[in-house]
Amino acid sequence: MIPHSTVRKLLSSLPPSESNMFRVDFRSNHVHYLNNLEEDAMYKRWRNNLNEILMPVFPGQLRYIRKNLFHAVSIIDPSTVCGLESVDMLISLYENNFPMRFGVVLYSSKLIKHMETSNADSKIEEDISSSIIRLFIYIKENHGIQAAFQFLSNINKLRVESDGTADDALEMHHVEGAFVETVLPKVKSPPQGILLKLEKEQTYKELSQESSMFVFKLGLAKLQCCLLMNGLVLDSNEEALINSMNDELPRIQEQVYYGHINSQTDVLDKFLLESGTTRYNPQIIAGGKPRFTSLCTSVVGGEGVLNDISYLHSPKTVDDLKPVTHLLAVDVASKKGMKLLHEALYYLMEGSNGARVGVLFSVNRGADLSSLLFVEVFEITASLHSHKKDVLHFLDQVCSFFEHNHMLAPSEAAESTRVFIDKVCELAETNGLSSKAYKSALSDFSADKLRKHLNKVAQFLYRQLGLDSGVNAVITNGRVTVVNEESTLLSQDLTLLESLEFKQRIKHIVEIMEEVKWQNVDPDTLTSKFISDTIMFVSSSMAMRDRSSESARFEVLNAEYSAIVLNNENSSIHIDAVIDPLSPSGQKLSSILRVLWKYIQPSMRIVLNPLSSLVDLPLKNYYRYVVPTVDDFSSTDYSVNGPKAFFANMPLSKTLTMNLDVPDPWLVEPVIAVHDLDNILLENLGETRTLQAVFELEALVLTGHCSEKDHEPPRGLQLIIGTKSAPHLVDTLVMANLGYWQMKVSPGVWYLQLAPGRSSDLYVLKEDGDGSQSKALSKRITINDLRGKVVHLEVVKKKGKEHEKLLLSDVNDKSQDTTEGNSWNSNFLKWASGFISGSEHSKQSESTSVEKGKGGRHGKTINIFSIASGHLYERFLKIMILSVLKNTRRPVKFWFIKNYLSPQFKDVIPFMAQEYGFEYQLITYKWPTWLHKQKEKQRIIWAYKILFLDVIFPLSLEKVIFVDADQIVRADMGELYDMDIKGRPLAYTPFCDNNKDMDGYRFWRQGFWKEHLRGRSYHISALYVVDLKKFRETAAGDNLRVFYETLSKDPNSLSNLDQDLPNYAQHTVPIFSLPQEWLWCESWCGNATKSKAKTIDLCNNPMTKEPKLQGARRIVSEWPDLDLEARQFTAKILGDEVAIQESAPALNQPGTSVTDSPPLKDLESRAEL
Repeated sequence: MIPHSTVRKLLSSLPPSESNMFRVDFRSNHVHYLNNLEEDAMYKRWRNNLNEILMPVFPGQLRYIRKNLFHAVSIIDPSTVCGLESVDMLISLYENNFPMRFGVVLYSSKLIKHMETSNADSKIEEDISSSIIRLFIYIKENHGIQAAFQFLSNINKLRVESDGTADDALEMHHVEGAFVETVLPKVKSPPQGILLKLEKEQTYKELSQESSMFVFKLGLAKLQCCLLMNGLVLDSNEEALINSMNDELPRIQEQVYYGHINSQTDVLDKFLLESGTTRYNPQIIAGGKPRFTSLCTSVVGGEGVLNDISYLHSPKTVDDLKPVTHLLAVDVASKKGMKLLHEALYYLMEGSNGARVGVLFSVNRGADLSSLLFVEVFEITASLHSHKKDVLHFLDQVCSFFEHNHMLAPSEAAESTRVFIDKVCELAETNGLSSKAYKSALSDFSADKLRKHLNKVAQFLYRQLGLDSGVNAVITNGRVTVVNEESTLLSQDLTLLESLEFKQRIKHIVEIMEEVKWQNVDPDTLTSKFISDTIMFVSSSMAMRDRSSESARFEVLNAEYSAIVLNNENSSIHIDAVIDPLSPSGQKLSSILRVLWKYIQPSMRIVLNPLSSLVDLPLKNYYRYVVPTVDDFSSTDYSVNGPKAFFANMPLSKTLTMNLDVPDPWLVEPVIAVHDLDNILLENLGETRTLQAVFELEALVLTGHCSEKDHEPPRGLQLIIGTKSAPHLVDTLVMANLGYWQMKVSPGVWYLQLAPGRSSDLYVLKEDGDGSQSKALSKRITINDLRGKVVHLEVVKKKGKEHEKLLLSDVNDKSQDTTEGNSWNSNFLKWASGFISGSEHSKQSESTSVEKGKGGRHGKTINIFSIASGHLYERFLKIMILSVLKNTRRPVKFWFIKNYLSPQFKDVIPFMAQEYGFEYQLITYKWPTWLHKQKEKQRIIWAYKILFLDVIFPLSLEKVIFVDADQIVRADMGELYDMDIKGRPLAYTPFCDNNKDMDGYRFWRQGFWKEHLRGRSYHISALYVVDLKKFRETAAGDNLRVFYETLSKDPNSLSNLDQDLPNYAQHTVPIFSLPQEWLWCESWCGNATKSKAKTIDLCNNPMTKEPKLQGARRIVSEWPDLDLEARQFTAKILGDEVAIQESAPALNQPGTSVTDSPPLKDLESRAEL
């Protein structure tokens, strides 16, 4: 119905910024000011030049200007402790020459409570607060304001002195004593006589009541004790007052600077005229974020409740446009409901040109006939007589009659019904309404029909607005304000709601709606009611949008030469996009815009904003954005074709790598890929030149942050997660970096808890309380979508264990090792299995024990860690595995990072483990979002070698050796595994220095590295030992990540990431230097020491740049045999006879296969330069 262009304008419009500058207009003669900076003699030495407020001063220094710029007024009940202490605070600031005008407004809480609950005519006995106000006014009039404030101060002094504590209640003798003490020096007659005389004096009593009435109308009595700073509402304390003064200062400075405030301006009048309100209700203004509901859906859903409402208006405004609609949910049987109804009628009587009131009645099932008749009368009146002059008075009288005669004193049904109908007709005639309509309607009244209608209303209130039966509320253009037992809404509150909502949410909508050119709408329906209804529905719906007030206005951009404009006048959505077309973010954004254009067809303007100059090629990849569509679902059966990405017209002769850009919580892996996804050369794929790969969402990552109040994150805290029946399926530990942790999960319900052992001995999870529970709690986590989840955990130490450390250092390591089980350190990591790492055993690995392997391996297991990406390096990896196994009789377990392994390798490795008698485990870790991420795949792989060693392995693993995939082992790795590395967390081999031809390439001997190392060795990263126990205890992983985060943002640092980082950090994370024979490489070591080499690494030679396969066959004599054995085994498992036939020529003709070609990226060579 609303034109698309108008909808677009509404959606792109922004409401005025929500200002918290609600100033209460407290100006009246009930404010008693203690001082006046402009007139009092004590300030005559102060300067009166207002421009001095613009002069710079030292922080915290006050500006002493003879001008009433800051007005601090306390709204207090003088019989309360808070009220009297507020007065003492103001007097203290005044006596210290604080440049502020101080005042008080006094009220009686008891009197205001009486006003809220009783009729205005009923009398109340004078309470202690009213007596104080009366005496205060007398002293002010007869002895001056100073004496009046002294009187209040004396009351507090006597109260404290007589009771000995500051919290005891005030009594009347304190007041009388303070009066005598204050007045005695100033009068000749006895003060007691004055007291008796004043009790009979009516004038002061009336002034006292008027003061309380004034506070009641302002609504400030609900705060009990508050301060106003130029009308801004504050807590009643000195800190809040000074902070508010400092906040107010720049606002005044700005107005002075622009000439809006000068020496003649009354600052208070100016501020209150601009943003003052005569009513303050904390439920409306300061009650947190209001609750909104959309009223549109009730119309769309066909319930029609809102369409049936007849609205009430202020006199003579029925035909006017009403942007604000108050819907009252009223329970007829409750006093609160009837009070709300009365106040709504008073609100309209007082006159509101911009608002209307509709009433939604609710009655309980057992409601008597008179209640139903009352509802019927109200609705008949609203529908037939809302335009009549005295209709509001009539309804008010009907409400009062019903309240007194039927709610308070119910009588016989038949008799009371007749009396009620007669009274309604009588009141109708009195107020100029025809009684015939009431007589005919009420005589034919159908209770069942009305009950059916009221049941429909009750369902609407509950389903649409979330209001239970019997709840009274006001719904202002979708804003729900519930009237509970503690709160009261007066007519002034409805005025406040009207002005507040109109200013903040409705005004800009009205301006747009007034310009609408309605099409296909019957002109007879374009009434003020139609427009008012439309504004109500639109404003309520738009209030549901959680939208920031901050917005970029792209209309100012010139689109004449550099914009793509796609107009669609019929679309209600318009998109403005500013894109650098040659940027990674531009790639993503343009893909998303393309999807939106295809399926939504919005109006769109794309402004191209490229960089003015380029240093490097800005884009190094081809990008496609994949989104599920209706086309994925088969039209013939139940099958679903997953979303696809197509790359057409790709370069044939360039080596390409395929990667997936997935949401952070996703763990995705290729499951079908015939070709090497790291080295794609399309011209070698045959005539079709088509490559296809299928990826699978393997799992989701649950991440979180763990904190301990007033302490650093609990580094090393062990967490486990599982189900009710199996509580320990996955485990992890908390990093020191932001208290971060992550685990691999799937959709479902999980239970997170502290791991048994020292973690649960020292800590408990804090949950909704003080964390003092004696037993460890579990936290239930529901994974119910694919967006993952971030969990914030807070832990506290158990009582008596506040000073114990979670991680203990090995002080008596040697003696403790002999007593197995007594030391927690010795068992620090022995309980975990299946870490986030996904610790993923193959189907065969569970049953492949070392005894069943060839040769009957025995002894302590050697754990070896490696990483490979691409078919070439997986080929090297198999050779490395064989070389390790052929040189040891001990059990071996290999750990491979799963992220980058091809589907073929994952298919072959279980059979290889069974055939050669070793164990293996696939591990993974998702790169944390807070850690600076590398963009190139090879640098990401290098980072995985070093950054997550403390968390990627199961906590039960104590030591691991990293061996590069392209390394050949010639010695028993058990010797290295058992080596004493002197308590260091890491052990590396230093670079050789006996090949003098390479001296020019040894960068660590000069410049920055020489200065930084200060005599320490620079080590090679192809082989290293990690003492995981020591690594975790010393927070080596946290330290390395801190160094990495600092250095990696500079593109010129960490060029060899996995090597530079541990060498740079070795002052903090010490490295044990292994004997030179543990790693030999031809480039750096020369042939003289080759015979002693225990491992040979195929490092790249920066001088010759010899291809790796060619170098392997030349340097390592056993390499061709190992390669042939590995390739034949792979071919046998995959059923690929061609692989065996091709292997022979490959050994003699390097460069003929895809993986052997010189253009291939060598992932390890740069790291070893």
